[in-house]
This record gives sequence, structure tokens and C-alpha cells, in this order.
Amino acid sequence: MSIPSRTALVTGAASGIGAAIAARLTRSGHSVVLLDIDAQGLERRISELAAAGGRASGIVADLADVGRPDVAAALVSRIREHVSTLDVLVNAAGIAETGSTADLDMASYRRVLDVNLDGMVALTVALLPLLRDSSSARVLNIGSVQGQTSAVDTLAYATSKGGVHAFTRSLAVDLAADGILVNALAPGFVDTPMARLADGSTEFETGWFQDVYVRHGRIPLRRPAQPDEIAAAAEFFVSPDNTYVTGQVVAVDGGLGATF
Repeated sequence: MSIPSRTALVTGAASGIGAAIAARLTRSGHSVVLLDIDAQGLERRISELAAAGGRASGIVADLADVGRPDVAAALVSRIREHVSTLDVLVNAAGIAETGSTADLDMASYRRVLDVNLDGMVALTVALLPLLRDSSSARVLNIGSVQGQTSAVDTLAYATSKGGVHAFTRSLAVDLAADGILVNALAPGFVDTPMARLADGSTEFETGWFQDVYVRHGRIPLRRPAQPDEIAAAAEFFVSPDNTYVTGQVVAVDGGLGATF
């Protein structure tokens, strides 16, 4: 379905889920601004989208710094160079740190929350004027099943994603009067560079993912999701076809949550 003249900003768009969502949106006719800290990955992704006929541009930024008002204001000014109004905001940027709670490094913990939660909140709030200028603005946050339950040694990540889910519900209530719909997806295990790094297996074939979540049946579909499967779900929530769903955190997890 082509949706002409709609604009979108996708964070974390150089790889993984963010990249897949950006690709879906360009294919449906959106003009997409990709934001990521990875300059080389961002340039490569924009070239791929342009080669496929998509309208895409990029901004290199670190969301960990956006909690500072001066940084947020400067970033919004850069975004305004690409769009005059914003129809779609997808907050997909995220990082993960694992380790024992007893050995928790507070600097690492703080950075996870700065990127995954506080940066998301600060950027979204700073972009409200652009979103309010749209007649059908949609905000989609990428949470995680770990925001609803957790695994061992994922304190910072799980805490940040639980905050994303709470932020989504609160923001949906606050922005309903503006006609801005806000939702979140809670993916389970997705085959992304970040997940492979955490798993310790470049092919998801020998790491703990296979041992715990596939062989022991914790994921009924017995495989990780591909990023485009998350993007397919995202496409509805940010489209004008979604006129009544807001404040929801929707699991896209291959049935993982049903086993808890």
C-alpha cells in the first residue's frame, strides 16, 4: 500500500529492527529520516534504500545525550532540516548489557537507560510540535518481552524496556486529545546483530538461545524472528489505517509469552 507524502523518523535505523521498519516505510511511500549512532551503517542503509527507489536521509546522533535540553533542541533543529512535519515516529534504538546484578557497573547501567528509555522520552517530547502538525501522527516504541518478564543477568535492559512500556501507555493517554496514537511492540528473540552478540553465536546455532529457547520449547515456533517480521507488525500501527488502537504493548514473540 503506497502512502504518498507521509514523513517518518526511525531511530536505531542502521541495522536490525529499525532498519527493517525503515525499509518497509520507504517501500510504502514514506519519506524516511534514519537516525543512528553508526555513521557507516547509516550511510550504507540509506544507499540501499535509495537504490531500491526509496526516499531516505540520515542523521548521526547518540540518543544517550538527548536527555540534555541543549542536545535535544539541536537534534530537533537538524531533524527540521529534513522534514517540516512528522507523521510517524518509530523509537527503535536500543543497546543491551548483560552481567550479574552483584557486579553491576552503574555507568553501563546508566548508558542502557539513557539510550533505551531516557533518550526515547526526551526525543519524543522534543518532537511533539512536529507530530502535532500532522493530521494523523503515530508513535511506535520498540519494547521487549523482557519489559514484561525477564531473564537472568539482564537487569539494565529489562528495567529500560519496562520503562518503555509504561511510557507508551502514559503517552498514549496524554496525546489522545491531539489524535496522536501511541503503541509499542514487544519482540521476543529477533535475529539481529545485537542479539547475536549477546547469544555468543554468529549463527544462533550453538549459543544459549538454541539450548534454552529452541530445544526446550520456550518459543513454540522454535526459531527467532527475522527483523522484517517485526517490521510487518509495525507497519499497521503507524499507518492511517490504525484509527483506534492506542496505548497497547503488543507481543511479537513466536508464542514465547504464552509459555510463561
